[in-house]
Amino acid sequence: MKLIRYQVVNEPVQYGWVHDSQVGTLVGSPFGEFQRSEASIPLSSVQLFAPVLPGKIICVGRNYAEHIKETNAEIPTTPLIFLKPPSTVIGPEQTIYLPPQSHQVEHEAELVVVIGRQGRWIQPSDVASYIYGYTVGNDITARDLQHKDGQWTRSKGFDTFCPIGPWIETDFNPADAMITCHVNGELRQMASTRDMIFHIDQLVAFISSIMTLEIGDIIMTGTPAGISPLHAGDVVEAAIDGIGKLHNLVAEEIR
Repeated sequence: MKLIRYQVVNEPVQYGWVHDSQVGTLVGSPFGEFQRSEASIPLSSVQLFAPVLPGKIICVGRNYAEHIKETNAEIPTTPLIFLKPPSTVIGPEQTIYLPPQSHQVEHEAELVVVIGRQGRWIQPSDVASYIYGYTVGNDITARDLQHKDGQWTRSKGFDTFCPIGPWIETDFNPADAMITCHVNGELRQMASTRDMIFHIDQLVAFISSIMTLEIGDIIMTGTPAGISPLHAGDVVEAAIDGIGKLHNLVAEEIR
């Protein structure tokens, strides 16, 4: 199932599902009991929002060897994790704003895990039962501030720095899926999820040994090589085969 949050003009934002480019309403909680209406609304006629509003955004750094090489970093012996605030989240077609504090903002296309069940000390063999589904994400980063600060809260935490979408795909195999990122139609990133250093079961087990994972939390699983700057006027497309494409515009932030 493709789960979305959407809006029809002058109506509240609500959950829905997509089938053959048609949208149906979902009544109830997608993380609990719900009913689906017939998918009869054209997808092109609705506005999509971020498919989930996470309580926590847990991110994994340096999880692809080629990305580690391009940043002249060392391969971690355990997953390197950090947090982004929920205020970074935006949805498809929404605008990534370049903050005046930074002169080098870059894209990082990533596979995103959506947690569907509360858990702590989750065993690797049990991870699948705690995952609701997967979506596409873009861990936007102010690279100059990341290098300047030494820790990553400021560089990763600006409003609009976490586009996710276009939907949550509940029927997806994360073992070997192609991740790409295009900027203005030019290919910048391309790699398979099989190239991860720490895979989904390891990441969820490790993170849940530190903090309780709550329903709706998301895990950004790391980006492959090919990061590059974004500029005002750019259109960035992060995509994952088997899930979909996430388009966002880029603009200067006006204070």
